[in-house]
Amino acid sequence: MFRPNQVQEFKEAFTMIDQNRDGVIDIEDLKDMFSNLGRVPPDSELKEMLKESPGTLNFTNFLNLFGEKMSGTDPENTICDAFAMFDDEGKGWLPEEYVKDLLQNMGDNFTQDEIKQTWKEANIEKGRFDYKAFTGLIKGKQTEEEMAA
Repeated sequence: MFRPNQVQEFKEAFTMIDQNRDGVIDIEDLKDMFSNLGRVPPDSELKEMLKESPGTLNFTNFLNLFGEKMSGTDPENTICDAFAMFDDEGKGWLPEEYVKDLLQNMGDNFTQDEIKQTWKEANIEKGRFDYKAFTGLIKGKQTEEEMAA
């Protein structure tokens, strides 16, 4: 479901939340984490968070929860088809400035910071936004280079 580097990132996040290092995230771990962030939500809110796990919130259930959340996006072909609607010539890429304009002026308008963040991940070469590669990135597909590594 996840690439090895993604699993490692989730493991690091899990370890940061599991304050007492017992391999399980419980209400006390959540309280500690939130207090470090300057906010302590009521126990009822924390219990609701923990209820999302099908059992004890160990690392396996943690991964499964994120897998469910991440798979809540549209199928890859639907996302690609949405980009392709703007690609009249079927090239597989769109001009970078055109995509920026779409993001800023259509639907839920992106801020400059949101566009910068997106561009950090997007495969843009010579002013071309490769929407097929970007869709694969969104859906968690490995690139050939990552598989060879």
